[in-house]
Order: sequence, then structure tokens, then C-alpha cells
Amino acid sequence: MPLLIVLIGVIFLIFLIVKLKLNTYVSLIITSFLIALLLKVPIAKIPNTIEAGIGSQLGHLAIIFGFGSMLGALVSDAGGGYRIATTLIDKFGRRWIQLAIILASFIIGLALFFEVGLVVVLPIVFIIARELDMPLIYLGIPMAATLNVTHAFLPPHPAPTAIANMLHANLGHVLLLGIIAAIPTIIIAGPVFNWVLHKVYPQVYRKNIDISVLGEYKEFKLEETPGFGISVLTAMMPVILIATGTICSFIIPKTNPVGEFIQFVCAPDEAMLISLIFAIFTMGLHRNKKMAEIENSLTASIKQIAPMLLIIGGGGAFKQVLVAGGISKYVSDLFLHTHMSPILAAWLITAVLRVCLGSSTVSALTAAGLIAPMAQQYGSQSEMAALMVLAIGAGSVFCDHVNDAGFWMIKSYFGLSLKETLLSWSTLTSVLALAGLGSVYLISLFV
Repeated sequence: MPLLIVLIGVIFLIFLIVKLKLNTYVSLIITSFLIALLLKVPIAKIPNTIEAGIGSQLGHLAIIFGFGSMLGALVSDAGGGYRIATTLIDKFGRRWIQLAIILASFIIGLALFFEVGLVVVLPIVFIIARELDMPLIYLGIPMAATLNVTHAFLPPHPAPTAIANMLHANLGHVLLLGIIAAIPTIIIAGPVFNWVLHKVYPQVYRKNIDISVLGEYKEFKLEETPGFGISVLTAMMPVILIATGTICSFIIPKTNPVGEFIQFVCAPDEAMLISLIFAIFTMGLHRNKKMAEIENSLTASIKQIAPMLLIIGGGGAFKQVLVAGGISKYVSDLFLHTHMSPILAAWLITAVLRVCLGSSTVSALTAAGLIAPMAQQYGSQSEMAALMVLAIGAGSVFCDHVNDAGFWMIKSYFGLSLKETLLSWSTLTSVLALAGLGSVYLISLFV
């Protein structure tokens, strides 16, 4: 019966979002109330439960999410992303062009969310494809796969950061193991899948693609953009700081004053704040930008992420209702009794929710709420908790199809029909999710 109630809730949520076209945040809150009633949560406690879910979800995440969006906007508006991509491409040449695209997308993807990264990188990729007389999708597949992996696996992106918080996993462990898992995942879902798709479905590899669907975008002259080194350093500053803190935690005792200072500076919130201040100087003031212009970039970036913050809060409410209604413990016990690997359980639950809901963030947050009791037995310092975060991330990108905005972005940007998008992009995201699961499993054998 508990699983039937969850199924009813998921179907109802899909109905509200897909059929009635209701706002996702509103749909999540309505569904949360419905599920709470069906699970017999005391009526007087339902509002407080939903508020607690939203507050606990956004309390920690809003800082990282907000600062991360501002950082990405500063790098993008200054032309740092353009400099990174063009420099790597010039260095690698035609033969290794896919590798150059992957590296550029990985660096940019660390600071930008998938949709924003797509808009930033795609105009550059389009120009490269035109100059090298290559089909846009040939370079677009490794680009999109890489951006998807960074979005799903690596902090400070919202989903892995929020899930790590929910499962009480060490964020540094998630970051380091996530980078290791991302490498084989990107190779399989990028160049390898590209080669296979070109063999079995060559009609999508067309050269006459119109990129006008992107609308207006700023064109840069290379000499007007920041240098390559400072652009990379600015984009990767959060990752550098968080990784430094993680490495130092194994070397310097936490009771040591130096160790305490490093852990403070390299904590995710402080790392994002320091990185943002650094970006304001390197991408703004140092380039003779007025503070008013910098402020406009920061304000615009916050407006772009406001709907996502609400959705994340709604996902937290949904999760909290499931916890209050006993569903998370029920599902956790169910998987424990079947002796299923916690990594597989985390991936499978998330993948099913992803197919149903469309949103990778909502499916990941919901799944994290369901398996949280299972993760707690490993403790916050355990690598297993971090691997479960990565398994959820891999499952959250499984089989992207018509109920997700990213699906329609890919369809429009690459000039594909609905059938072509399903056969190429939906298949790609399925391969990506399975490759991610395999990579996490492989890591689990050595940690």
C-alpha cells in the first residue's frame, strides 16, 4: 500500500506538469499535500512538514547555488568561456577536436549549469563545426554529455550538493570520487557513443544546421577576452578550494590551527564566496568594468536560477512528506530485505523517477529522501555514502525524453525531428546513466 500511494502521487505529479502544464513548483506542493493526506500524516502537521522540507533543502543549498550562478555569469559575460574553448581547440587541432570539446565543456561545466553551459558553449562549437566542415551533432554529443555529467556528478552543482547534504556524505569525497567516475563515463557517452551512433543512425549527422534558435548572443573578439589561465583559474576556483580542503583533511590534523583555517576557507559555502569575490575582480574590476555593470550580471544570474530554487524547495517538501509518512524507511527496508546493492538501489529508484518526472533534480532529491535511511548506516565519512550520491546522480540523467526541458533544447539546437531526438539524445542519456553506474561500481571495488 505505501508504494501504491507513492505511485499515485508520481502519476498525479506527472498529470499536473505534463497534461495541465501547471508550474512544477506548484505541482510539487500540491502533490506533497495529497501524499501527506494519503499517508495519514496528521493534518495539523502537514504545513509544518512541508515548510521544514523546503527550509532544510534551501538553507544550505541557496548559498552555493546562488554564488555558483553568479560566478558562472561573470565568467560568461567577460568572455572567459569563449577564451577557454577557443584556446583548447587551437591547441588540439582537428584530429583531437572531440577531446578539446570535452575539456572545454568540463571546465565550463564546473561553473555553469547544464542549460546555461549549453547556451555558452554551443555558439563556439557551431563556429568550429562550420570552419572544419563537420556536422554540428558530431561535436555536440561529447559537449552535451560532458555538461550533463558535471551537472549530475560534481559539486558545487545543486543536485549532487543537495543530495550529499541529505545523505550526510562528505562533499569532498563526492567531488574527488565524482571526477574519477566522470572520466570513463564521458568517454563512453561521448566519443564512443558518437562513433556507434554515426554507424547505426547517420542521418542525424547533418551539416546544414541553423543555430538561429539560440536567439541573440554576445560575440567576442579574442583579444577582448580574459587570458586563458585566469579564465580557467576563475572557473575552477570552487573545485580547487574544496579539493584542497579534502586533501588537507587527510594530511593536517583538524585540531591544528592551520588545519582549522584551511577547513574553514575550503568549506563549500566559504569556497563559493571566495571564488565569487575573486571572479568579481578577475572578470570585472580588473577588466575596467564598473560595479554597476557587474551588479547587473549578478542580478540577472539570480533571476535565472529563481525558478530552479523553488523547484528544489518543492522537491525538498515532497521528500519530507515521504519521510514523515514513513515511505523512505519502508522503501529502504524493502531494498535491504532483497539484499540489493545500495549503489544499484540508489540508481534504480532515481532512474525510475527520472523517466516518470523528467526533472533530474526532482527525481534525484526524491530518491535521496527515499534511500536516506539506507545511507545513514555508513556514516558521513564513508566513501559508500559518497558513491550512493554519485549513483543517484547517474540515475538522474537516465533516458531524457519529452517531459524534460533539456530534451526540447537539444531538439531545437541541433535541428532534429522528434524521432531523431528520441533515438539519439534519449539513447545517449540512457548510455550515460548506465556508464555512470558502471563507473561507480568499479570505484566501489577499490575504496
